Amino acid sequence: MRLFRLVLLFAMFWPARIHAEAAPVVLLTVSGAIGPAIADYIHRGIDHAIAKRAQLVVLRMDTPGGLDTSMRAIIKDILASPVPVATYVAPAGARAASAGTYIFYASHIAAMAPATTLGAATPVAIGAPSAGDKGEEKPAAGKGSADKSTRERLAGDPASTMTRKQVHDASAYIRGLAQKRGRNAEWAERAVREAVSLSASEASKMKVADLLAEDVPDLLKKLDRRKIEVLGKEQVLATTGVAPEVVDPDWRTRLLSVITDPGIAYILVLVGLYGLIFEFSNPGLVFPGVVGAISLLIALYAFQLLPVNYAGLALIVLGIGLMVGELFLPAFGSLGIGGAIAFVMGSVMLIDTDIPGYSVPLPLVFGFAAMSAAFLFLVIGMALKAHRQPVVSGREEMIGSAGEVVGDFSGEGWARVHGETWRVRCATPLKGGQRVRVARMDGLVLDVIPETEKEA
Repeated sequence: MRLFRLVLLFAMFWPARIHAEAAPVVLLTVSGAIGPAIADYIHRGIDHAIAKRAQLVVLRMDTPGGLDTSMRAIIKDILASPVPVATYVAPAGARAASAGTYIFYASHIAAMAPATTLGAATPVAIGAPSAGDKGEEKPAAGKGSADKSTRERLAGDPASTMTRKQVHDASAYIRGLAQKRGRNAEWAERAVREAVSLSASEASKMKVADLLAEDVPDLLKKLDRRKIEVLGKEQVLATTGVAPEVVDPDWRTRLLSVITDPGIAYILVLVGLYGLIFEFSNPGLVFPGVVGAISLLIALYAFQLLPVNYAGLALIVLGIGLMVGELFLPAFGSLGIGGAIAFVMGSVMLIDTDIPGYSVPLPLVFGFAAMSAAFLFLVIGMALKAHRQPVVSGREEMIGSAGEVVGDFSGEGWARVHGETWRVRCATPLKGGQRVRVARMDGLVLDVIPETEKEA
């Protein structure tokens, strides 16, 4: 009887002991466009999970897509992770579009909340296939020579060829991810080639999503005792009753997110250029130069993480240079107008992508174009005007100044210049009250000449 009680107590408390000793679960949250900051956040989040010996990383996602380079960096981290990663599209109304679909397919576990969607994975930066491309892929019957000429024209179109190459590359990439995880590869290719989307219930039926869950606790409950292959080894999850450890973006991620925002990077590069221009036009102020140099270096760091068109950046610099040149050359406004046009065109071309959240807003472009013109024509113009004003103190100011002789003298005597009495000398005799002009200055003695004479 006593033995029976011991066995009963052991059976009651053994599950609680298992859960108490279960490895932790790390929860990461992705909300918004996928870029360098998100890639860095996920990379360090997975590293944190490895250090904590976590049994699972849950990547709660709601994204419209993002940059290809950042997406591929995230997928590499997931594929190389010794900790399984579950991508969970949540909450209700969320989506894993474009780049999010690739990450969804790459994850060890793909889960969705009700009323969520995924898909539309055609590379946005290269645009959708043109009508001609569609005609080439599926030529209509009976067209004969017209179809042949269309195919020949497209075969020689570099833009169309590049589009097909990139779409084929993306299709092969997502197909490989689908085959690795045992998910629907045919639909994955359609998501790339035709930009189709799926709801959560449809994704579950078509074996795109592994399971549906109302929230994170429900997801962990459904994943309990699930077997997952990670880097060739099978792992069994024990997630029932485990409270996930939430890892929020830290200051580094938030800072990186701010400076890699295209609008912020654009403002930083302009502040940097203006600061340096103002410093060079007024040497010695120091502060504009320091701010300009720091801003420019931060902007260049952001640009190497973003899909920047450096022809656009060159046009911005050229535009500012032309507007500055208008202040020095009598171009009757042509340099200023040309500079403003180059500035606007370069600003529009600067970020080489149409991905949502990664473009410079047009109101910001036109606003800075107007501010740039005002800054360069007013502020720099005022600085140049100040430089052209005559010197009002010192040796340079005394040369050429007029004065009046105090008493008759021959050789050396006294004269009043700017209300002050100075020791003066002159090669000709002078009389009291006679007007003279300073020719040169030798220490505290002024060499003067009569005002009626010209300096030799």
